[in-house]
Amino acid sequence: MPYKIRQAQTLSRENNLRLLETLFNVRNLQTPVTPISQTLTTPQSQPHLLRTKATRFLHSHSHSDNTTPPHVFLQNLLKFRRDKPAAEVERALDLCGFDLNDDLVLAVLRRHRTDWRPAYVFFNWVSKAVPTRNGYAPSSSVYNEIIDILGKMKRFEEVHQVLDEMTKREGLINEHVFGTLLRRFAGAHKVEEAVGIFRRREEFGLEVDLEAFRTLLMWLCRYKHVEDAETLFHSKVNELMCDRDIKTWNVILNGWCVLGNVHEAKRVWKDIVASRCKRDLFTYGIFIKALTNKGKLGTALRLFRGMWDGGCKPDVVICNCIIDALCFKKRIPEALEVFREMDERGCQPNTATYNSLIKYMCKIQRMEKVYELVNEMEWRKGSSLPSAVTYSYLLSSLKEPGEVPGVLERMERNGCTMNDDVYNLVLRLYMEWDDQGGVRKTWEEMERNGWGPDRRSYTIMVHGHCDKGRTKDASRYFREMILKGIVPEPRTEKLLNSMNIQLKERTGQKGTEGETTNL
Repeated sequence: MPYKIRQAQTLSRENNLRLLETLFNVRNLQTPVTPISQTLTTPQSQPHLLRTKATRFLHSHSHSDNTTPPHVFLQNLLKFRRDKPAAEVERALDLCGFDLNDDLVLAVLRRHRTDWRPAYVFFNWVSKAVPTRNGYAPSSSVYNEIIDILGKMKRFEEVHQVLDEMTKREGLINEHVFGTLLRRFAGAHKVEEAVGIFRRREEFGLEVDLEAFRTLLMWLCRYKHVEDAETLFHSKVNELMCDRDIKTWNVILNGWCVLGNVHEAKRVWKDIVASRCKRDLFTYGIFIKALTNKGKLGTALRLFRGMWDGGCKPDVVICNCIIDALCFKKRIPEALEVFREMDERGCQPNTATYNSLIKYMCKIQRMEKVYELVNEMEWRKGSSLPSAVTYSYLLSSLKEPGEVPGVLERMERNGCTMNDDVYNLVLRLYMEWDDQGGVRKTWEEMERNGWGPDRRSYTIMVHGHCDKGRTKDASRYFREMILKGIVPEPRTEKLLNSMNIQLKERTGQKGTEGETTNL
């Protein structure tokens, strides 16, 4: 649905001149300004990397109010005023004249997933009740998006401010928001805060039930707080009867298995057997996965065969686990036998099944078999259609930059969209090949489409430029990462410090980081 733009404002030359003067801090726009080239495309027809695109100019008045989608225009505004005071950015936003709605606001926020500051300034501007905005008030989805962005960047003071604002309006905090809060607090290892959010459910107008409790346990286990989760589980046995629910048992079992603690997983398995709960496919799948991860493939295979013989038919997830474990042990003929057996027994393979085989076939460079499997996936379609992971394996096996567009075009042709993992993989490949044209285009496209750059992207750029001897470029990306509030990986800080020391020894001057040494 196209965004509405108030004609009286957006078609006024004086207002647009005034807006662009505020936006880019320039005067006398009638005189041509040296343009900053950017590629702008609409979301409905976003081409992939290295495809021909029309070049636009951010400082060109001729397109700013007619051809640039509103969410892209607002993204550029926030980008070029990122370090300005919030009040100044809000004045520039006030001049835009766009009719606000959830689609537009969410599109802008999602383009700042890894840069919380402009997202938060924009959200605060949007959430202010102003008569000229036709009564627009952000929905629960908008609040959920900003909480997710702030939580991801560990800005919990701002998260609490948003949460306090939400409690003033009825119905804003729903199960989706609740799950996001738990995820971000647990992800930052703030266990008490996550438990506190659960205990406030009644205050939020939500029911305290077993499903909500299971969500809390799931996120605690997901971020390795399994012992805390199991303690909570046992503390709520009488209140929620969670010991009679196999789904809740599975969360605890899976937590220990993901943690790699097979000893504790066996203990929980025995507790489940001794309880009143009947094991389901998830219980078997979780335990088989733990066994294969620890290299106990023989025990896992006996349990797997026992399921067939005992009438408990393994599902595709369990079969995939066995196939992946056999491939890892380089027992590929046995993996292919299980693959064929699935079809014979009526268990249809899915994308993950093919991906396990393709992953290891790529490693041993059996590319003819790889593309035979990919063709079969495309022919089967449905649950077997290739995913971004499939194409990532194909990309990783490429030998030169010229092969990338072909894989990406095939990916687009099958309706598989780009994501941050694929962008970062392509970025890393171009950096390894030292194809700076490809690096630049990938960086610009992922930024334009709201998929980064994130910490992985900056790590690739810093380490890549260092490996190529371009220390100034490495330092520039490091500074930019710090200014965005992205915490570098320890190895990146160590690399930059080492680079500084070497330059100081050679030149007797300050290192490439300069002021960033103290960050």
